[in-house]
Amino acid sequence: MHIENLDLNLLRLFDAVYRLRNVSRAAEALNLSQPAASQGLTRLRLRLKDPLFMRAAGGVRPTPRAQRLATAVQSALGALEQALGEFEQFDPAASRMALRLHLSDIGEARFLPPLMAALGREAPGITVGSVWLPHEEIAAALDGGQLDFAIGFLPTVLETRQVALLRDRYVVLVNGQHPLLAQAAGPVDARALQALEFVAVRSHGETLRILQQLGLQERVRLTCSNFLALSAIVRSTALAVVLPRDVALDFTLDGSCALVEPVLPQPDFTVSLHWSRRFEADAAQRWVRELLMRLFRQEEQRAAS
Repeated sequence: MHIENLDLNLLRLFDAVYRLRNVSRAAEALNLSQPAASQGLTRLRLRLKDPLFMRAAGGVRPTPRAQRLATAVQSALGALEQALGEFEQFDPAASRMALRLHLSDIGEARFLPPLMAALGREAPGITVGSVWLPHEEIAAALDGGQLDFAIGFLPTVLETRQVALLRDRYVVLVNGQHPLLAQAAGPVDARALQALEFVAVRSHGETLRILQQLGLQERVRLTCSNFLALSAIVRSTALAVVLPRDVALDFTLDGSCALVEPVLPQPDFTVSLHWSRRFEADAAQRWVRELLMRLFRQEEQRAAS
């Protein structure tokens, strides 16, 4: 088939269905009705003489020809969007952009206060919505425009553009009078940790994994849905919690809680900013991306890039 016979909108539809693996969600992302999306997909199937997508659990799966076609289509659409985006202008002071971020509850506590303060100074009309998505859905949500950026320790999110913002490490938080503090002259080893009882947080799967790695899951006495109540719980009990050092430091400011450095299999981790290649040249996203890097990128990460 010749390219002059092809409607560009059909390629956009193909790309959305391929990324989202669901015709209904693709239609929603493109502001199309379900019948219009189905009819467009049928036209493309007839022109390419291939079914392109087959029914699968929860949506559709691409045929081998669709797999081969997807890379070329995404590259072509990205190049076109970038070329058109070069002519866009963005005025942050006048913008009414609705910014959509993926953040965990602990990420909200760490990143939203300085971000909202900066937006209040530079772009007061921008509104921010924070959501949490399963990690396997983040790349598709970024590509589909449901998210603008994702911030966090997201090692399984690979099909995105990304830049490291900061490095952190996991520590153990205890109350300020905990007997462990008198015993610990240096890093706390696994044997000392075995004597503790822990709070676990469901919303931060990495801390659960660390407890499991150390064989401490039987020492969990309380499981919370998020980090909100942690400081009050640790302050008033002998329970300990594993959490990022950057957040734990805030809990120690009044002396009611203290942190100890544990010996962990992989204590360090990197928090990164993720975005979609498709929107990299968008003027508004470019401005927000530069703001996020200016606010949160540590000097060592700047030097490494």
